[in-house]
Amino acid sequence: MSSPDSLRVSIAAIIEDVRQRGDVAVAEWSKKFDGTTSDWPERAQPYGDIPVAAILAAAENVRTWHAAQRPADITLEVTPGVTLERRWTPLRSVGIYVPKNLVSSLIMGGVPAQVAGVERIVVCTPPSGAGAVAAAALLLGIDEVWAIGGAQAIAAMAYGTESIAPVDKILGPGSAAVNTAKLLVSQDVAIDLPAGPSEIVVAADEGYDERIVQQELAAQMEHGPDSRSFVVRVGNDLEAALAQIEEYAAEHVALLGERAESLAPRIRNAGAVFVGPYAPVPAGDYATGGNHILPTGGWSRSTGGVGLEAFMKTVTVQRVTQEGLERLAPTIEALAELEGMAAHKATARR
Repeated sequence: MSSPDSLRVSIAAIIEDVRQRGDVAVAEWSKKFDGTTSDWPERAQPYGDIPVAAILAAAENVRTWHAAQRPADITLEVTPGVTLERRWTPLRSVGIYVPKNLVSSLIMGGVPAQVAGVERIVVCTPPSGAGAVAAAALLLGIDEVWAIGGAQAIAAMAYGTESIAPVDKILGPGSAAVNTAKLLVSQDVAIDLPAGPSEIVVAADEGYDERIVQQELAAQMEHGPDSRSFVVRVGNDLEAALAQIEEYAAEHVALLGERAESLAPRIRNAGAVFVGPYAPVPAGDYATGGNHILPTGGWSRSTGGVGLEAFMKTVTVQRVTQEGLERLAPTIEALAELEGMAAHKATARR
């Protein structure tokens, strides 16, 4: 197995190659890793039967939940003559990485982008399974889908090629290689969060139905051999159980049993929390409307899952009247003088 450092070096080499040679490099790396034959990046063509009703139902719940998250613009007169405005605006373009055949990740990235009002949505997905992703994208009204996977896809969206214009932000889950690529390009283009291999903590009351515990573990381990799972047995010491859950800071936390479920309002370090036997984590993966692009690798200590605001940004507008500037002048002058900024100080008097 490659070490994290060697993986980072190899991924960095792929990114730099795509940055320098564009389409040709993307095609060559796709031949190497995905067995493609084209000398150029190819659009994914819709192919195969897809569960139309299920996709539309999932998309509708995602649309409903994310539309409710739209943040309000704020206008406030802070002091007479000084008015500030904080305005939310959609990003112009986003790139959505969709892991192999995971149509649900297309929904989780593409639908909120549409709700936010993003003008251009670019999807990259590995060639194997790209037909189903492209068919679902067509159903959802997303028309730019590329059959490109791995680090070369992240590099193409970040820096652009002859065929693919660069995007303003890259979102979506992926393998360790994809996650590493996202982190490496993040110095030049925004990303959502590190959403790498799947993780779950199942916190269950002692003696709880082991069949349900194992169902939850098996579902997340199904994502791949690098997935991680932990079990916390919740007895009478709730504080100890909570401390364990918080220490793991996992992507998903499933709470099973009366004592475990009582911890739900107190959990801070989790991408998403699922409460009770009738809230399996795959319900959130597919159907509830909550977003399944969630922080992994301990990042839930500081970062939440993707929401509508991930596809938007703020612009602050500041309006100051003559009276307002006169009120601000002493503050401007004093702080500018303290910092040795003579030109700053001079702007206080017009």
